[in-house]
Amino acid sequence: MKTILVTGGAGFIGSAVIRQFINDTNSSVVNVDKLTYAGNLQSLASVSDNPRYRFEKVDICDAAEVARVFREHRPDAVMHLAAESHVDRSISGPADFIQTNIVGTYTLLEAARNYWSALDADRKAAFRFHHISTDEVYGSLGESGFFTEETAYEPNSPYSASKASSDHLVRAWHHTYGLPVVTTNCSNNYGPYHFPEKLIPLVILNAVNGKPLPIYGKGDNIRDWLYVDDHARALRLVLDKGKLGETYNIGGWNEKTNLEVVQAICKTLDELHPQGAPHDKLITYVADRPGHDKRYAIDATKISQDLGWKPRETFESGLRKTVEWYLHNTDWVSGVTSGEYQKWMQKNYADRSAT
Repeated sequence: MKTILVTGGAGFIGSAVIRQFINDTNSSVVNVDKLTYAGNLQSLASVSDNPRYRFEKVDICDAAEVARVFREHRPDAVMHLAAESHVDRSISGPADFIQTNIVGTYTLLEAARNYWSALDADRKAAFRFHHISTDEVYGSLGESGFFTEETAYEPNSPYSASKASSDHLVRAWHHTYGLPVVTTNCSNNYGPYHFPEKLIPLVILNAVNGKPLPIYGKGDNIRDWLYVDDHARALRLVLDKGKLGETYNIGGWNEKTNLEVVQAICKTLDELHPQGAPHDKLITYVADRPGHDKRYAIDATKISQDLGWKPRETFESGLRKTVEWYLHNTDWVSGVTSGEYQKWMQKNYADRSAT
């Protein structure tokens, strides 16, 4: 039975990965998370009592604690998802992004390298370090074309610059030290358990509560949307079958303008939650954020051809599932929006622990 160390496992994508590992495989998972505002262990309530799940409240910048986690749990692989990820927050406060995304990745790489170097031959050959990144490292596209694995990096925000830096560190540790790494860069994720600072959950919850639906600029910025469970399947596949040293772009082939996304949410809510319909009357336009990239679009041909992955959800089917989830999981939503989830975690995880 393999042991997978997942950093940032209390976050949106990390929790989806862990739920799949526990529910769909016989692997053990060690969740390493600092529990910042975006970490929510209640997203893992369905698997938290499973004997194959362990939690460690650890900051990945803490070298001694990270080394202890490797020493005590002896993982067969690392999936590195821990990151500060909100672009707006990176503009107003970039220091946390530099610390977590760059220094934290360096600290984790060094702990993994020291641990991997001491493994016996068979375990050393089987070990993997999977770094999970973003398409934002590539910058902004024009009206045509797609990001491929060969696209030059051109990050435009403190967030994307910090992630680009972490990508380069991972590549360097593979090239210089031989650390067995794979890297993935994904498009915008959406789905259940998404922290409501991001566009889709924010719009759903605002619309249900009759609040304005803010759209930057004209709403014509374009993103490629990927359902989170499709992404989690892809990440597991790359960890298992990806070629060492390679990068795989993961996208949903779902390009939408921000306005189209918001209008689709409103239309779905008009059907599923008719109170307050038509919800698109709540749309309001706000000043664009600095350096707002115009268009992202991923070419996911490589992972499809080399590893056989493709998304199961269309944007329409995934969005409907997402809206339904938020409408039916009011306890989770109220816990996040009220801040009660943080009080619960402070009470139960004041110190590092394995549960």
